[in-house]
Amino acid sequence: MVNSIKIYKNFNVNRTHRGSIILIGNFDGLHLGHQKLFKLAKNFKKKFALKVGVLTFEPMPKMFFYKDLKNFRISNQKQKISLLQRFDVDFVVIKKFDKKFSKTKSTSFIKNVLSSKLNAKFIFVSNNFRFGNKREGNLKQLIRYEHLYKYKIIKPKPLYKYKKIISSSLIRRLLQNGKLNQANKFLNREWSIEGKVQKGRQLGKKIGFPTANIDIKDYILAKPGVYAVKVKKQNDKKFIKGIANLGYRPTFNQKKILLEVHLFNFSGNLYNKYLTINFLKFIRKEKKFKNINQLKKQIRIDLLKAKKI
Repeated sequence: MVNSIKIYKNFNVNRTHRGSIILIGNFDGLHLGHQKLFKLAKNFKKKFALKVGVLTFEPMPKMFFYKDLKNFRISNQKQKISLLQRFDVDFVVIKKFDKKFSKTKSTSFIKNVLSSKLNAKFIFVSNNFRFGNKREGNLKQLIRYEHLYKYKIIKPKPLYKYKKIISSSLIRRLLQNGKLNQANKFLNREWSIEGKVQKGRQLGKKIGFPTANIDIKDYILAKPGVYAVKVKKQNDKKFIKGIANLGYRPTFNQKKILLEVHLFNFSGNLYNKYLTINFLKFIRKEKKFKNINQLKKQIRIDLLKAKKI
């Protein structure tokens, strides 16, 4: 059974969650490297009979500091929480990352948050973890205060696969380069986007291939092109296979990036419904066609390929 997870929007955790194992980070995508970390935390949980908590930030600090960084996330907050439930996490602290919090001194973060509020017993962080005003705090500083605040820093070794460190940055690069198979391997699942179906220009319907249009919001922009996908509605268990076009639709001179999904063997209204789109395979990159007939011809070829997957 998946454990239910307690969500906090500040550092005032219940007494049952004080004195826990704390993992700090963005955990964007919760890839194989993160999963290794949570397995280790689970061992600590058994050995020391402690709860496991995650401390994460919204928006992601990088997106806060670089306001024009739009398409960046591998997974959204809701996906992150449901994945954390699978890894036996008891609670998550989602701290709003704003100007005031960004100016917190690193020493005061250690003293007031990690020690006083959370009373952390074990703190899991990566080697390159930086925190506090102007990123002044680092791993060395955390280790220096271990004795004073009675916590122990755990810094697991990064996970290597095929001579590469598995990281969120690597997965973003793979998605941007159309290497979906490899990205899915490192995620240990199919990369997916969740979003609400919006009313579009009905262009797909006009040419005989009705599509559901999804705004990808802050998700990383995978390589524009055609993908084999499977889709499910919110709260549904069953997936429906389909084909998706992610891109600018150059044939129609669109400027805005859009995810359009055509479902096989489906009829019904999807407007305003929330869909989860799992990306199965990259079929081809986006291209501009001379006319609608050429586009229709290519769509038929794409459909045949996607149905075989």
